Amino acid sequence: MLLHPSDEQELNEFAKSIDKIPKIVFSQTLKKTNWETAEIATKPLVEVINELMKEEGKDILIGSRSLIVQLMNLNLIDELQLRIQPVIAGPGISLFEDMENRTVFQLKRAKVFNNGAIILYYSPTK
Repeated sequence: MLLHPSDEQELNEFAKSIDKIPKIVFSQTLKKTNWETAEIATKPLVEVINELMKEEGKDILIGSRSLIVQLMNLNLIDELQLRIQPVIAGPGISLFEDMENRTVFQLKRAKVFNNGAIILYYSPTK
C-alpha cells in the first residue's frame, strides 16, 4: 500500500507493480529492509546475478546506478532500459561515470507515456 501516492496515476501504478516484485538489496550496512518483498543479499553480486540468470522466464531489473555500472563492466547486462522523465531535478552524478570500456548499444524499442516520459530499450552489440 502506498503511504504517499503521487499526483500522477502512472507513477502510482508503477509503484504498485514494483512493490509486488521480489527484490534483493546489496548493502554493507542494512540488517533488514522493512519491505516484505525484499531480502538482503548474502552472496557477492556476481554470484547472485549468475544464479538469477539461470532461472527461466524471469527478468532481472537493476535499479541501482552502482550495480548497473558493475554489471556493465562485467558484460552481464543484456538489455538496458533508460527512462527519461521530463523533470530536471538538479545536479547529480552521471549514470555511466565509472565505466571501464566503451559499450555500443542498439535501440530495440521505445515506449512513450502520457506524462511525456519515455523508456528506451537497448541491447549491447557484441
